[in-house]
Amino acid sequence: MPRVIELIDEDAASLAEACDGLAAVGVDFDDPERLDNAARWLRRLGNNKQFLGDLLIAALAQRHREDVLDSSYGPQVVMLAPPNGNFFIRANLWPSTDEHMLRASGGTSFVYGLPHDHNFSFLTLGYFGPGYWSDYYEYDYGEVVGARDEPVPSLRFVERSRLEEGKLMLYRAHRDVHAQHPADSLSVSLNIMHTTGAQGWLDQYRFDLDKRQIGAIVSGGPSEALMRIAVGLGGDQALDLAERFAHHHPSDRMRLACWDALAGMATDAASRDAVWQRAELSGSRLVAAEALARRCELFA
Repeated sequence: MPRVIELIDEDAASLAEACDGLAAVGVDFDDPERLDNAARWLRRLGNNKQFLGDLLIAALAQRHREDVLDSSYGPQVVMLAPPNGNFFIRANLWPSTDEHMLRASGGTSFVYGLPHDHNFSFLTLGYFGPGYWSDYYEYDYGEVVGARDEPVPSLRFVERSRLEEGKLMLYRAHRDVHAQHPADSLSVSLNIMHTTGAQGWLDQYRFDLDKRQIGAIVSGGPSEALMRIAVGLGGDQALDLAERFAHHHPSDRMRLACWDALAGMATDAASRDAVWQRAELSGSRLVAAEALARRCELFA
């Protein structure tokens, strides 16, 4: 499960001070000194019980005429500090089952009940309220290739607990898995997210806990979608690029997207099967596993 960090620091910091303190040394959760620095600034920011409310009131007063809280995550997430070097800071809102927003939108809108890992490490702190519940698991990322329904023998349950106010934890990329459940009452957490240039190519999985299998890759990026569109629109250059990427791209996920796009251009089941036969021999374990599944689906 995520590592609980016991850190006592009574100082309070503004958002600007926390950003400056993080930027001064950078964020790297694999480095003990930088991890300690990031945890300390998150603790200090969490000790400031006024800053988030003041920020939200300021945003409401602006009536969104400015992108004060610009966020690509949606209404659950408040972007507090946009990407700066190799980190950003956000706040997450966790409604209870008594909240109208949860009853109206459903739990999946807030990632409740969706077992998943992360393709990045991040620090989280319970800022307000009793905190959301999680069933925590761990697994060995190196044993899987990411295919649908792939067994995950190492997936094991650790415990159920909640992110209580003041609790500080490190979620470790490609190791910690959790299925979140609604907080007992409205809660807020603060996150420091570590970002890298390679993050977009690293896989994040949804898990089937009952079967101990991978349910799907949930970290698809825009490049895969663009490839499918380009091939679908036709043109020799798009087809040539898809063929080259299908065999040689460093990302298995991108290779699979290329084969998927090429198979989508086939006019009948036999032609699609021929594409997936080639894909099976293309040198990627993920593609081979998915290609076999697609061929079975064709003639099921």
